[in-house]
Amino acid sequence: MTGSDLWEVAVVGGGVAGAAACVALSDAGLHPLWLAPDVEPGDRVGESLAPAARPILAGLGLDALLETGGHRPANATFSAWGSDRLVERNAVVHLEGPGRILDRTGFEENLRGAADGRAERHRTGLTSASPADGRWRLELADGGSATVRFLVDASGRASVVGRTLAAARRDDRQVAACAFLPHRDPSVEPTPATLIEATEDGWWYAALLPDRRLSLAYFSDPDLLPRGLSRDRRAWQGLIAGSRHIAHWLDDAGFDADAPPRLHSAGTTWLEPAAGTCDGAGWAAIGDAAAAFDPLSSHGMTTALWAAARIGTVAAAWLAGNPEPLSAYAHAVADGVSRFRTQRAGIYGRERRFPDAPFWRRRNGAGRALR
Repeated sequence: MTGSDLWEVAVVGGGVAGAAACVALSDAGLHPLWLAPDVEPGDRVGESLAPAARPILAGLGLDALLETGGHRPANATFSAWGSDRLVERNAVVHLEGPGRILDRTGFEENLRGAADGRAERHRTGLTSASPADGRWRLELADGGSATVRFLVDASGRASVVGRTLAAARRDDRQVAACAFLPHRDPSVEPTPATLIEATEDGWWYAALLPDRRLSLAYFSDPDLLPRGLSRDRRAWQGLIAGSRHIAHWLDDAGFDADAPPRLHSAGTTWLEPAAGTCDGAGWAAIGDAAAAFDPLSSHGMTTALWAAARIGTVAAAWLAGNPEPLSAYAHAVADGVSRFRTQRAGIYGRERRFPDAPFWRRRNGAGRALR
């Protein structure tokens, strides 16, 4: 690929948002350049797909992806939030039907497979993007280059393009300690459920995966985590022991926390704006590159799919000389962030058992974390 190659649109990022964007762009009559390095093997964090994602996937012609692989219905969620008592919420209340607990690796592989025939994929990353005279000059990690008229940033929380063009905002510095626990006792059938439990210094999330392992995550602030947690199995086991319902589920169902967790950023961040023009060149951020929400919402993948589904008509209109859909998209992201922050404050405000604990004070109006 040389700099003389001119593309109408390029997509940066090979995750859920990037792959779905390629499908949407193709449906809009565009053939995108797709910069999507191969994904490292291993488990992917984030397996919960909300019911609202189903009609989005159907609109992209991708609803069959939920019927292939080992995904399971997400029927039951139990939570101990604001009370020591577990409360059940059942998926029967959702008009779209139940959500899904995904085989996340398999889902992404199938989604990329659907996108491969809709885009010109290059398994390399982006080094730099420079706008001039209505076009982007892209320098690629493999030494190549390209010129494009419209650029879609689907690079996740790194937001490699968007952060150079817009203001990056942050509500908190929350992190997630995540692990995938093996099931040690084949004579016990684990409950196919999701469990959420608030504790003094953070909150827990656990979900039974389709392969009978348990996805386990603890969310807190960096200064409240045990030092060296990602290298200390005993510290991780001590955190688990400090929970009530999570510890009981692990012990009762036979899950082994035999390795320390990996740490991931899990704060609420967003761009202002999430789309626009620079030197006459159009751009839009989608998925976590535009807005990464506190995982308490369980809407990360759904939000990514929503944005990706819109980007086809947005890019096509902009390339045809109509900037209004691009502006409307930026406003829609901003409105979504505002609504989420209001809802999030209300949810955290329901937990009143730990009024003096730093984690909860930061989220309930006193001693807020740095932005």
